[in-house]
Amino acid sequence: MRLLALPTLFLLFMSISGSSPAASVESSIWGKTPAGEEVKLFTLRNAKGMEVSLTNWGAYIVAVKVADKNGRFADVVLGFDTLEGYLSKNPFFGCIAGRYANRIGHAKFKLDGVEYLVTANSGKHQLHGGKEGFDKKLWSAKPTSNGVALSYTSPDGEEGYPGTLQCTVTYTLTEDNSLKIDYHATTDKPTVLNLTNHAYFNLAGEGSGDILSHELTLPTEQITATDDDLIPTGEITSIKGTPLDFITPHEIGERIGADFKPLVQGIGYDHNYVLSGTGLKLAATVKEPTSGRVMTVRTTEPGVQLYTGNHLNGVPGKGGHIYAKRHGFCLETQHYPDSPNHPSFPSATLRPGEKFSSTTIYQFSAE
Repeated sequence: MRLLALPTLFLLFMSISGSSPAASVESSIWGKTPAGEEVKLFTLRNAKGMEVSLTNWGAYIVAVKVADKNGRFADVVLGFDTLEGYLSKNPFFGCIAGRYANRIGHAKFKLDGVEYLVTANSGKHQLHGGKEGFDKKLWSAKPTSNGVALSYTSPDGEEGYPGTLQCTVTYTLTEDNSLKIDYHATTDKPTVLNLTNHAYFNLAGEGSGDILSHELTLPTEQITATDDDLIPTGEITSIKGTPLDFITPHEIGERIGADFKPLVQGIGYDHNYVLSGTGLKLAATVKEPTSGRVMTVRTTEPGVQLYTGNHLNGVPGKGGHIYAKRHGFCLETQHYPDSPNHPSFPSATLRPGEKFSSTTIYQFSAE
């Protein structure tokens, strides 16, 4: 690997045999926010050639470059070539969504008998933390030996949420071609919290067209049922044998147009799948048949949202590519949407003295 001797670069190498670098972390100045704050771009590489680019603006994943079955590398996440794309309104391409990812019904919830009104930014509901969520914040950054730790302090009352929240998200690239995301948070008042990464994947390579031929497996036959606004009703419902059932592999596009109410509501797949078990567990496996690329998702979270880019409508992306409907898919590991309004759901409450911890791993291979 060539060392870049530029003054704006931070490089840290770990050796596996004295001189051969196992991992590297580079950082460079990527631009400035409208307020004049300096934004950095971090690039992680491992010995196998996998590369991940991140920015401390919104904690976005900017690029993930992995090899296909013939050893050819491609970037498999949708996004932009420059900071400006991430500063402007976009479909949450690879950001950290928070303070509460996904939806809060009617933009309100009760906690310890107190009703909190949060910012409505999706009709009468809240989506992904409100109008100025974590995707629109500058995070502080600290490079690690094979990754970067990004931290943000969300003040009491931000977007309507109680408590000052100290949050750290650490991205780590490992030698088995895994991108590991560790989430940690504490609060000084009772609050609710749901953090996820919102990367859009296309394992054939971003800009290569739709993702309908990707083969998906999801190890569950249950979802959280929703109303027409995609707000959970509180019911956990079986999807066994329906077009939402991926317990055995199916192409994403095989049944996406079926006349099935949940698919009609979501204009495709936009559903929270209920995962069983505790600790780090399998959440999904996706294979792109032409390239042979495979992505396996593991998480400690109780749910994963499958979203198939149903609302992408001609977004100008990297390299002049135009991202249209279903050109990417998301697997957002998470607590259930609208959990604060459904006591039967796994609790999303965080209290003073408690430490929130969560891990998600996206592992890449080819076959």
